Amino acid sequence: MPEEIESTDKVGSVNGNRYAEIVAELRKLVETSSRIQFTIGDYALEVEPMREHGGSAPADEPFTVKDSLFRLSEDIGLSYSTVKTARWTASRWPEDRRVSRVSFTVHNILAGIVDDEERWATILTPPEGKSRWTPDEAKRHTGRQVVKPVTPQEKITAIHTLARDEDVAAAVTTDFLKRPTVAAKVPEQEKVRVVEEFTRDESVATTAATSLLRRPDVAFRAMSDDTARHQVNHARSTCRTRRSAPPSASTTPPGWSSRPTASARASSPSTRRTR
Repeated sequence: MPEEIESTDKVGSVNGNRYAEIVAELRKLVETSSRIQFTIGDYALEVEPMREHGGSAPADEPFTVKDSLFRLSEDIGLSYSTVKTARWTASRWPEDRRVSRVSFTVHNILAGIVDDEERWATILTPPEGKSRWTPDEAKRHTGRQVVKPVTPQEKITAIHTLARDEDVAAAVTTDFLKRPTVAAKVPEQEKVRVVEEFTRDESVATTAATSLLRRPDVAFRAMSDDTARHQVNHARSTCRTRRSAPPSASTTPPGWSSRPTASARASSPSTRRTR
């Protein structure tokens, strides 16, 4: 049994001992798979060596890098991205720096470490408390998003990633704010900012203000603000003026003509005297 596999009663449908046997066998296959992927990368590097940043192919070369790698991938029955990744990863790990007990996937993730010496030292030093590198630990070390978030920040990052779509973000925010304990932890200034954002629409702002001012404590505190009190008093004064103003003399009810009708002209005194 591998020393880092803890003996448990059951994992999935198998007992702890059988699970450890499966892990041991699969690790051998992973090592073989990693060698195969590195070999693919090495051959791809032979076809298309890595070029200096900004470099270009000699004028007499018939293929670009992508074209030649795409042809290679087609000829061996793999995807272009698989061959491209294998080539780049192999270029970052010289043969004498590759670690057989570490998967090709981890080599690929740690390949993102820019400094050569740091990269080669890192792969030989698993995280504290771990006997070997895992893909998530490698991502955590290089600052990439992990598959299974553990820390609060990792969970926050995962939520942000899932909520990039505006509709999803709106639905998630609504659900979160329905939880009293969550809403209670939102800083007061952030709550104010959210309310201001939601009330940019005049009709929403009117409805919200009306509802809030019906609460005595809220109304009292709001009226303690000189600017708010002035605006309310001004609005009340304007409303009274509009209500008490007589109808305009020039205002004609809808459907009525502003010109006198023929019967009205005939019945007027001036018209009768003329006749």
